[in-house]
This record gives sequence, C-alpha cells and structure tokens, in this order.
Amino acid sequence: GSGTHVCGLISVADEVRPAALEVVQALKRLGIAQVVMVSGDNQGTAQAVAAATGVDAFWAELLPEDKARMVEKLARQFGPVAIVGDGVNDAPAMAAATLGIAMGTIGTDAVIETADIALMSDDLTKLPWLIQHARRTLAVIKQNIGFALGLKFVFIVLAATGDATLWMAIAADMGASLLVIANGLRLLRGGK
Repeated sequence: GSGTHVCGLISVADEVRPAALEVVQALKRLGIAQVVMVSGDNQGTAQAVAAATGVDAFWAELLPEDKARMVEKLARQFGPVAIVGDGVNDAPAMAAATLGIAMGTIGTDAVIETADIALMSDDLTKLPWLIQHARRTLAVIKQNIGFALGLKFVFIVLAATGDATLWMAIAADMGASLLVIANGLRLLRGGK
C-alpha cells in the first residue's frame, strides 16, 4: 500500500465443504438434537459458514480453552456432547466432550491421543455412517448378551432338573460362542 490508499488485498478463507449441508441434515435426521459450530474464525466468516451448513447455532473467535468451556456448557444444557475436530486447537474441547471424533488427523498426535475415535480421512459423510454403525454395534451387543444369558439360564434350569449332561452344556456353550461371533461379524457388512 502507499501512504494514502490500499493498493492490494489478499484474503484467505477455508471453503465450506460441498457435503457439509447434507451431513448436517443427515445428523439431524438421525436424531442429533443440536448441531452447533464452535470456531476460532472471526464472526463474519463463522456466520457465513453457519448459514451455508445449516447448523443450529455457532460461536466464533474462540480460543481452544473457550471451545472447551463451550462444550461443557452444551453438555450441561443438552447432555452428552460429541465434538468433531481436525486440529490441535480442538484437543481441549475433545477432552471436555463425551465423545471426541478426530478427522483427517494424520500427523496430529495431540488430537489423536485426545479423541475417542480417529477417522484418518476428512470425509464428513462418515459422521452419519459412524452414528449408524455405533447404533448397530450396540444392538448386536445387546442381542449377544441376551442370547448368551438366555442359554445359560436354560442350562441352569436343565441342570437343576437333572436333564442336562456335561456334554450338552459344552456343546451349547461352544455353539453359543460361534453364534455370538457370527452375529458380531454382521457388522462388517454395510461399512464405508
């Protein structure tokens, strides 16, 4: 610039990922109560990103410790909070969250160590898949526990009445183990 006017201006800004709006909508369809954005960016940039992505609320110009305090506030207001981040500035907020999801974290050790889940790519569409997969996993775990305990109960009753033999119990136990494993392997299908 000269002493009287600006001769040039360079502006640098991250672009909103094309899938961001679709991912926010998918998260809401999955029952996520609030999708909010906590950012270190300036108010104008954060407002533009929030409008483009359809988040429910946003906070801007936050330092890493401010993000952590915001996560704690959201937890008091809404209950369990998951945070998605990709940089070292997100580590304190991840530590404060119920669930921390690190994205595209190759080489960012602080975030990987703090996060509960580390997705090694920055593909936002994996977030709805991750929630669906976690729900399927919990359902399979409950099925397996129910089946195993039910079978144990049947054999306790059979043993008490004198109708169970040791070999029947061993065969049932091994069969139950194989069925539980086969049921768990169903989770490998339908993954991204």
